[in-house]
Amino acid sequence: MKKLILASASPRRRELLGQLNVPFEVIPSRYEEHAEGLPAREAVLRLAEGKAAEVFSRCPDCAVLGADTVVALDGAVLGKPRSAEDAKRTLRALSGREHSVFTGVSLLAEGFRRTVAVESRVRFFPLSEQLIERYVASGLPMDKAGSYGIQDGYPLVERYEGSYENIVGLPVEAVRALLKEGKIC
Repeated sequence: MKKLILASASPRRRELLGQLNVPFEVIPSRYEEHAEGLPAREAVLRLAEGKAAEVFSRCPDCAVLGADTVVALDGAVLGKPRSAEDAKRTLRALSGREHSVFTGVSLLAEGFRRTVAVESRVRFFPLSEQLIERYVASGLPMDKAGSYGIQDGYPLVERYEGSYENIVGLPVEAVRALLKEGKIC
């Protein structure tokens, strides 16, 4: 069995991958992320594969898992906020509306290369200005695509369709299927 490497520094991805009870180590990717102008699904596919490929180039005897998550509203990709004001603007835009969360997952190993994208749909409650201010002041949205984490404990999400783990940042069932297909575990 090849050693599995998670090409991500995300503590959320590390925790989610740990649910599969497969031994792995973490080596964050140094891939320069460039996907401006691409539709959300294409962007996460490119970014996930780029992250995995960068680490695989350093660890060719291993299996490398890369991932990237974006939030898309009305076709526009909402990345991580650049500032508290940017986070507030994003949360106001998502308030009372439905959006998509896309995560691309790429698994690379000798003789195996597969990249998939998973989409989940999320609907926000209408958010008060006080809730937005309190949430942003907590600092929690600052490192998350779309300026929020479904797991953060704030009453943001009215409902969702699809994989909860995908919304957090790693679609566990899709990863399980890739590992099986690639005969990694």
